[in-house]
Amino acid sequence: MTIAPNLPVKMPVENAALDEDRLALLALALAPGLGPRRILDAMRQLEAPSQIFGMPLTGIEALRFPAAAAQFVFDGKARAGAEQEWNRAREQGVQFVTLACPQYPERLKEIYDPPPVLWVRGNASLLARTSIAVVGTRHPTPYGTGIAEMMARDLSARGMLIVSGMARGIDTAAHKGTVAAGKPTVAVWGTGADVIYPKENKRLAEDILAMGGAIVSELPLGTFPAPQNFPRRNRIISGLSIGVLVVEASEHSGTRVTARCAADQGRDVFAVPGNVTSKNSWTPNTLIKQGAQLTATWEDVWEVLPSQVRLELEAGWTVESKPSIGASLLPDPAIGANEAIVLEVLRQDVALQIDEILDLCETQLTSSEVFTALFELELAGRIRSLPGKNYVRRF
Repeated sequence: MTIAPNLPVKMPVENAALDEDRLALLALALAPGLGPRRILDAMRQLEAPSQIFGMPLTGIEALRFPAAAAQFVFDGKARAGAEQEWNRAREQGVQFVTLACPQYPERLKEIYDPPPVLWVRGNASLLARTSIAVVGTRHPTPYGTGIAEMMARDLSARGMLIVSGMARGIDTAAHKGTVAAGKPTVAVWGTGADVIYPKENKRLAEDILAMGGAIVSELPLGTFPAPQNFPRRNRIISGLSIGVLVVEASEHSGTRVTARCAADQGRDVFAVPGNVTSKNSWTPNTLIKQGAQLTATWEDVWEVLPSQVRLELEAGWTVESKPSIGASLLPDPAIGANEAIVLEVLRQDVALQIDEILDLCETQLTSSEVFTALFELELAGRIRSLPGKNYVRRF
């Protein structure tokens, strides 16, 4: 885990001056023992969130706040903590989007327990865009990684915003696919917006911000990874999106939490079918049996979008040239003869070790020709090399 206060992002204008209503919601979010639902219920009883600062202790307790939280607010500790957090956020280029802000995403307001405050690094306006969540296991197969990258790349190239959690595995692949398409993406973290987790994704976090994306959290700055934070953040991932696409996940994967949140929130659920002998296929295949949309290409998502959403996204295609990135799984014929032979033996779902590739090609190519072909194919972006001299075909 790495604290990263210097990720490249411009200073947000929204934090330039203190706003009493946003400060009040921030203060309540920092109060001990107060969850999103209790804060939301309290706000419905007040004319404005800032009213909480002038209330007597009995009035605060009447909002059904726990005694410790009510005392924390009444003593002024909540406001002091909020002002301190606000100043820290300004220094680190983080802005607050609260339920009192017009920028707060409408879709997120629809869920049962919307977070009262979002810590946002990057472009907060993205939260209002039409988006789809791409989620899955932290331990994907090469097939799963390739599919996640392909789906994220193809959908984002057509104007759909990709949301995920930047966890290892499928989440990371989805963000990388979007960045590769030159499009912004939103990563919802289960840590503070200044704490990168997993630490190997530091470069990815920088790329997301450099591409005009955003990093979102409902947790205070400096919050380190804790197991209970990640299931909670899943409701935000699905809540921001019009649907959730599950690529690979085992029976007990946390991805099931996101899929369940999506169903409870009335979102569409999409799933990529997998090999029935693979444990990572259990969740997506089960979801398909339960009615999720079987998804193999971006068109499978597109055809079930609401007409208004689809037309809105397609209208943007006239601004730029119509997306040319396709979802074809067929090889590009414009490669050399030796490269075509090697590409033919490689698979998308299983990596092959170099010795296996040499054995499969030995009647047609020498070892040096195989090595040269692998090098050319990797340079052309047709294959990926994995640790241990393993190779897999890209989608």
